[in-house]
Amino acid sequence: MEDDGCFFLFNRYNINYMGVFSLLFNMTGGLCMFLFGMKLMSDGLQKSAGDSMRKALNFMTSNRFAGLVTGFVVTGIIQSSSAVTLIIVSFVNAGLLTLSQSIGVIMGANIGTTVTAWIVSLLGFSINISSMALPSVGIGFILSVVKWKYKSLGELIMGFGLLFLGLYYLTNEMKTINNYVNLNALSAFKDVNFFTMLVGASTGLVITLLIHSSSASTAIFLTMAFNNIITYEMAASMILGANIGTTIDAVLGTIGAKTAAKRAALVHILFNVFGVLWALPLIKPLLAFVNLITPGDPVGPGVTVHLAMLHTVFNTVNTVLFLPFVNQFARLVSFLIREGKSEEESRHYVFTTFRKNITDTPELNIIRVEKEIRDMAGIVSSMYTDISGLLIGLSKIEDKKEAAAGLRTELKHKEEYVDEMRETLTGFLIECTQKKLNARSEQRVSQLLHVIGNIEEMSDGCYIISILFEKSVRKDRLISAREMDDLIPYLNHVKEFLALLQEQLERGHSLRVASRTRELETEINNSQKRLQKLSRKRIEAGRDVKTELFFIDLVRRIEKLGDYCFDISNALMKNN
Repeated sequence: MEDDGCFFLFNRYNINYMGVFSLLFNMTGGLCMFLFGMKLMSDGLQKSAGDSMRKALNFMTSNRFAGLVTGFVVTGIIQSSSAVTLIIVSFVNAGLLTLSQSIGVIMGANIGTTVTAWIVSLLGFSINISSMALPSVGIGFILSVVKWKYKSLGELIMGFGLLFLGLYYLTNEMKTINNYVNLNALSAFKDVNFFTMLVGASTGLVITLLIHSSSASTAIFLTMAFNNIITYEMAASMILGANIGTTIDAVLGTIGAKTAAKRAALVHILFNVFGVLWALPLIKPLLAFVNLITPGDPVGPGVTVHLAMLHTVFNTVNTVLFLPFVNQFARLVSFLIREGKSEEESRHYVFTTFRKNITDTPELNIIRVEKEIRDMAGIVSSMYTDISGLLIGLSKIEDKKEAAAGLRTELKHKEEYVDEMRETLTGFLIECTQKKLNARSEQRVSQLLHVIGNIEEMSDGCYIISILFEKSVRKDRLISAREMDDLIPYLNHVKEFLALLQEQLERGHSLRVASRTRELETEINNSQKRLQKLSRKRIEAGRDVKTELFFIDLVRRIEKLGDYCFDISNALMKNN
């Protein structure tokens, strides 16, 4: 009985089992080398362009088109739409992005993931890249171990070499597959119809789910098509399926996350699924269009370029179709995933992060921490506002002791919350540094650790002031209306300083902020000396000594808050 057309692929006679196992192991080795090279190249690119990517991600909130460009650029650098989407989901979860803002970035990430296919198709098959691969590994390794400014460039070059060395071995092993596998058994899938395309898409989906990378699975499909193991049409359908498989990381990343993050992950899934649903029935005209705009025939080396073009055309057309309906898309996922029952706001700090985030994109996690630091500074600012507000308005409150006690209790909770933030964020940043950041990002992390420490000290200072204030009220040592008139401008200087600090954390360094912080530091120091001098004169005039000592201590501690603001502001300027 002939075995052609059956699904038993191995030849029935004289099967060389050792050869089959050798083929499988060699292909696995080539694939793993390719994946490792892609990760190494991605890490090198991230370290080389970490600051640029952070600026790009800060830019993406402008509008949907800015988000689209940002998603494309960052994914082109990272070489992983899954990693970028996971970052976006975490940003939505943290409140850095709204759901509508995230949609444009996710769409751009889908287009950006096609960059890998172009690199592989243009370099991996069209030219003899293998002759450059091994030297690239050697040169890249040397550059990566030498202590110099551009170590990350060495990782990039070494990753480039390993990527194409793995592709070279994978391609060579696939050329021998005819010796062990009867490819005629696949003849049933050579016809272009909806069923065979559905099988191809399902296969692409499963393979991508297994290796967690649509870029890598697309490279595998390109290699298979190049070696005539699968047809051009089958490879096209498998690439479409890979677009659905790549959503798995976003889904896994939302476990335990907020509703907003789950909605962002659902956007990624629906966007890719809807795209495949319209593309599969139209695969013939879609491929005809690709063949029309791509030079050459989709055979031999040309098939890889055509498939790369298909990947780009599909994701671009899909984006063009859905981009005008971003708000409607957001409403749809909001309808599908409803808000859960409102939970009581916890008095304990919870920093939701996804461990894969740190592993894949350590440079970009700095943005996530910067947002938390802004929140941290906001809490301290609210603590100071509570203190100054009660100081100024105390004379109008009947039960002053209860108000002072309530202030101390509230500030105690906030101070403990800030303590938890410091502990968590410090641990997270230290974990990021263990992933070998570039020199500038390491400096930034060191800077942020210093800022976190100072903000936490400010929260301690505010809480201590509330304790002193409650004690003075309980013992009826109150500041007179005239003394309060002298104190109010001083209080407002520090309040303005805190507002400038918030602005600097939000928008970055500016000459105006730098100039004003220096002016405020001088004004606060001069005011402190003047107020303390006035208090000493009142003591000499016979005023209650303990009340005046409280006044002097209060002025000193408020001035210390200004010192912390000035120190943080100077620290933030150093990395600009």
